[in-house]
Amino acid sequence: MIERAAAALVSAVCAVVLAAGVVLIAADVFCRYMLSDPIQWADELAIAVLIAITFLGAALTLYRSEHQGVLILRNALTGRKADLLDGFVAWVVAIVAACLTWSSMPLLDSVAGQTTTSGMLPASINYYPLLAGGGAMTFFAAFHLSRIPWRALLGSGVFVGLVAAGLLAWGNGAPAEVGTGLWVMVALDAMCLVGSVPVAFALAAGSLGYMAVTSSMPILEFANEMQTGVSSFILLSIPFFVLAGLVMGINGMSRRLIDFLEMLIGGARGGLSVVMVVAMAVFSGISGSKSADVAAVGSIMMPAMRRTGYREDDAVALLAASAVMGETIPPCINMIILGYAANVSIGGLFIAGLLPAGVMAAALILVAMVTARRGTQPLRRQPRSMAHVMRATGGALSGLAMILIIVGGIVGGIATPTEVSAVAVLYALVTGGLLFREMTWRSFADFLARSSSLSGMILFIIASAELLSYLLTINLVPQTVAGYLANVGASSGTWAFLLIAMGILVVMGSVLEGAPALIIFGPLLLPAAERLGVNPLHFGILLIIAMGIGLFAPPLGIGLYTACAVGEVPMERVARPIVKYLAVIAVALLLIAFVPAITLALPHWVGLG
Repeated sequence: MIERAAAALVSAVCAVVLAAGVVLIAADVFCRYMLSDPIQWADELAIAVLIAITFLGAALTLYRSEHQGVLILRNALTGRKADLLDGFVAWVVAIVAACLTWSSMPLLDSVAGQTTTSGMLPASINYYPLLAGGGAMTFFAAFHLSRIPWRALLGSGVFVGLVAAGLLAWGNGAPAEVGTGLWVMVALDAMCLVGSVPVAFALAAGSLGYMAVTSSMPILEFANEMQTGVSSFILLSIPFFVLAGLVMGINGMSRRLIDFLEMLIGGARGGLSVVMVVAMAVFSGISGSKSADVAAVGSIMMPAMRRTGYREDDAVALLAASAVMGETIPPCINMIILGYAANVSIGGLFIAGLLPAGVMAAALILVAMVTARRGTQPLRRQPRSMAHVMRATGGALSGLAMILIIVGGIVGGIATPTEVSAVAVLYALVTGGLLFREMTWRSFADFLARSSSLSGMILFIIASAELLSYLLTINLVPQTVAGYLANVGASSGTWAFLLIAMGILVVMGSVLEGAPALIIFGPLLLPAAERLGVNPLHFGILLIIAMGIGLFAPPLGIGLYTACAVGEVPMERVARPIVKYLAVIAVALLLIAFVPAITLALPHWVGLG
């Protein structure tokens, strides 16, 4: 009861904060472009909103047990062994949450009496959410611990306690050298990931291990670097785009878009395969979140495909492969993350990804139609009146107009991704509310909380990955790796370097999640690519596609499990049919790599290359 009440409070706070953030940015856009008088403190308050969504949203995700991790080992265990592993996960999560809370206290004290850059807001607004979110995570982590059988809790606690005590004793007695500390960090990260610890907490645990054995950083740096990792105005577009996609679902715009596509091409044999690929492309250009895209398209398309005789395992495989294709369609969140982490033009990445997405979509459609010819029937429907056709067309156009707002606003340089995303949310609310009237205030409030939870999971991964990236950077690891890979490229050719880089992202995309893979390896690999004369936009698109292949590749790809959950088909059944789709995407990736014009033609045309 107490836990549920606390979760309801956190959920309500997240919903209010996210709604306030949308209103704040939309008001600033109006004042900036209509009145030529921007709100001076809007960006600073927006950063506080972002930090609150990150850490309070992550706490809400922890309560819902929705943080993503590699569950291969956990799914293979039963009985006491499974309980012990659950205990290990719960202890690691609790330690990371407690350290975040503990380290945020001196950090908050250190900014007492200070103000933000404008001098209009107290600096503490960026740190109170850190303390509140860490405290909420610690609270929910304690309840997770209480659910573990006491014998398993004790056994796993002894193991985790001995590891932690050993690391602290090592650091206090004879601090390890930097190189040794890095290996400790990598070993802890690997152990936690294999042990089914959620990705964000696994990365944070490895960083804590480095700090413990080297004693080179005060504990407040743990909270400070995580907070700094998400203190970028551009990242606020992530929860806004996620919210825009969810709002489209509850106000009927998503269903009408897919209904329009079915009306056009769904009646042909194999036509629903085309509809699924095109629908994923459309939704990738609206919500930005692969989870939201897969859920929106899969929940509507899977029942229709089952009714018309499609093999459900093949349909889920196509759904997952289409999501890989959608990674390069703006405003994909991973494009925003890579642009932020590697200092690459986000607008340039948005426009550079369009033609590669078209190449992959064409390849997927071709394979899907050829393999779907046997055993499927055209979608049967009643004759439609002209009024119905007009309504369907109007509903679809309202959704397509949202894509024009997003892509046109960002690529045209009219507004930033964050500003465009806030406008997109208001557009979806107003247009959907006036035209379709299917959304209630209760459903909107629920989706505000849902968006905060999903965004908190993504942003908390970014914060943990940024902390890891910071530790690697101060130890000159990126420079070392870049130099080595540049030498490989110089001796073996640029294409050898590209193949190595893409291979790394495929592997890391499957082991990690999209965000940490790009945050860690994007800045590592991009300098080497630039030394070899590879265009940053071209290289960025290659990394994103390679990461997407890994993200949806069996047996580790986290994205594949999301698609399987939406389609209600076990991963084991999807693993075989998805091979042909991933193979054709891999071939398309090689074509895109070897023909840079596919990526760079549009950016050069619009002056962003």
